[in-house]
Amino acid sequence: MKKIISLFAFCFVLSASCLNAQDFRCSISINSQKIVGTNYEKFNQLQQELYKFVNDRKWCQYTLKMDERIECSILINLESQAGDVYKGSMTLQLQRPVFKSNYKTSVLNFQDKSIQFNYVDGDPLEYAEGSNMSSLTSLVAFYLNLFLAVDFDTFSLNGGTPYFAKCNNILNLNQSVVEPGWKAHGLGEIGQNRYWLMENFSNSSYSKFRDFLYQYHRLGLDVMADSPDVGRASILEALQMLQQVNQQKTALYLMTIFTQTKQQEIINIFKEGTPSEKQKVLQIMKQIDPSNAPKYDAINQQN
Repeated sequence: MKKIISLFAFCFVLSASCLNAQDFRCSISINSQKIVGTNYEKFNQLQQELYKFVNDRKWCQYTLKMDERIECSILINLESQAGDVYKGSMTLQLQRPVFKSNYKTSVLNFQDKSIQFNYVDGDPLEYAEGSNMSSLTSLVAFYLNLFLAVDFDTFSLNGGTPYFAKCNNILNLNQSVVEPGWKAHGLGEIGQNRYWLMENFSNSSYSKFRDFLYQYHRLGLDVMADSPDVGRASILEALQMLQQVNQQKTALYLMTIFTQTKQQEIINIFKEGTPSEKQKVLQIMKQIDPSNAPKYDAINQQN
């Protein structure tokens, strides 16, 4: 009887844990040190509420297993406060595991330099698709859907399309708001905000960038454990796709995000490449990332 009760208890705990398992394994941090006289307890509470908002909510249309949850981090740096209005920046990171390895690759690593939201201490964090209930939850939901979109694109060709659509819906809902980052033009925003991020992802002229995400990760990194040469060749093909995008328009926001995310990884991969591969990668990367051109010379250095 005790064994039956123990088995029942185990199954109940397992079932409960499965129900609680949602879509993200996301760390949330709020840095409020720049706000004079800050109430740290208030921001600790907001941090906990945001953690639950992100990690306990269902965001994805698929049922993800525990080990399939999307790993990411959101760091909110608050720089000023005027009443209930907060301004600052947000650092966003997305990573994914690489098949048959302990390695996790950074897929996105960038900063939204101009965020603004209203928050009243104790207000619930409410969000519903198709409405703009809160400047804070709309901002976070936008980036969570971006994480889903990009992550799914790395596993299947254009697999993130439904989530890019959700990002665009949130963007459209915010076209009349006063908060920065949602419109084509804004003070100090030179083509590098949420609007231009979605413009780059949605513009058919740059569609090969999404092909790149699949080619680089699924056909490149994911096969390197079994066939390093095949994986490296696929990654080189992916970089050639980026070169084609760069020929359509230089200095795209997407390209800036890609190069700052993947620079060191590309260097490490092609240190093991053939002389021909090294030459081609150097030519491509120095073309699409000219401001960091000297750094890619490390490809020719011996490990």
